[in-house]
Amino acid sequence: MRDKSEPAAKASGAKAPDGKRDPSEITAADVLAYLAGHSDFLVRHPEAAEGLQIPGSHDAKGVVDLRTFVIDRLKAKTRQLERTNGEIVTISRANLTGQSRVHAAALALLEATTFETLIQAVTTDLAVLLGVDAVVLAVESEGDDALPGRLIAGVQMIPRGETDRILGPGRDVVLTAKMFEPRPIFGPATDLVRSEALLRMHPSVHCPTGVLAIGSRTEGTFDPGQGTELLAFLGRVVELCIRTWLGLPKA
Repeated sequence: MRDKSEPAAKASGAKAPDGKRDPSEITAADVLAYLAGHSDFLVRHPEAAEGLQIPGSHDAKGVVDLRTFVIDRLKAKTRQLERTNGEIVTISRANLTGQSRVHAAALALLEATTFETLIQAVTTDLAVLLGVDAVVLAVESEGDDALPGRLIAGVQMIPRGETDRILGPGRDVVLTAKMFEPRPIFGPATDLVRSEALLRMHPSVHCPTGVLAIGSRTEGTFDPGQGTELLAFLGRVVELCIRTWLGLPKA
């Protein structure tokens, strides 16, 4: 703000040689005039209010108390932080629940005492432990006369090349939030499944490729945006158990 002793030329808003107004020449009257013509200035630039010295409450006519404005803005920020914190807590709890389920499933597989009990654990126990509706272990047929839908010792047989067809070449985990068409690989549960997780199974070069299909009747149980580390870990445990019980080399 200018001092009353400044020359009249400055008081009239003289411009610098480059044609721009010298900031030091801006007066309180200039600020008031600008705000009068831009009454929504603090709405468009609320950050400007944070550094202001806010006057106390006054009853005098024409005096506006900005404290309410600042307090409301802080309350809005607090509510947003509370919502964000709540979302983080919810996600963290869901992750812990998923981790506990996968660990319990892995232990159940490791406790199998025969290959038959292992297959039973995969196709029956995992659904309960993971909180889903269907778990299917499908293996590609080595012959040309594969019979899709045929069950052999709890293992679903699928045609050669079916794994790459439904997962895509080079993909090991595929998550689908909403099923737009039935997936026959789920057998009797085909019409029930609305969300799925498909894991590539390749225990050994001496064993055909397959798929571990996990299905839920609830849309959004699995989502492409979710992390796949836990499911990939479970898939590797299944592979290891199969390789161990069949006495197959890794390579």
